[in-house]
Amino acid sequence: MLRAGEAFARTLYAPEECFLLSVDELATPGTTVLVARDAQGAALGMAALVEQDPGAGELKRLFVDDAARGQGVADAIMDALEQAARERSIRTLRLETGTRSDAALRFYARRGYERIPAFGPYVGSATSVCMARELA
Repeated sequence: MLRAGEAFARTLYAPEECFLLSVDELATPGTTVLVARDAQGAALGMAALVEQDPGAGELKRLFVDDAARGQGVADAIMDALEQAARERSIRTLRLETGTRSDAALRFYARRGYERIPAFGPYVGSATSVCMARELA
């Protein structure tokens, strides 16, 4: 799933425009990785929650396999990720996507995420779009 997500990102953006977490970074304390699976255990999609400043977290690596798109997998992953954030007292969930990721931009907007100024490593990136949502 990680390789598929990275390959997809590289079809849209140059390597220096891809802000993907490595396997080692995904395994660090404060990072939660969620994987959606079908009844046979095959991975359908994934995302990671990275705890940051007190009360804030970042969504990373949301990706759904092509064959599973349009079936509500991304919404299910986001529901679980937002719940995990609430359980960790994260009230602001931020993310970065790209200017050429139209489907992602629509998806996040539909879920209540709004554009914010670039933060962290995304400052100065011409292809980054940063968004955030306050969790209830």
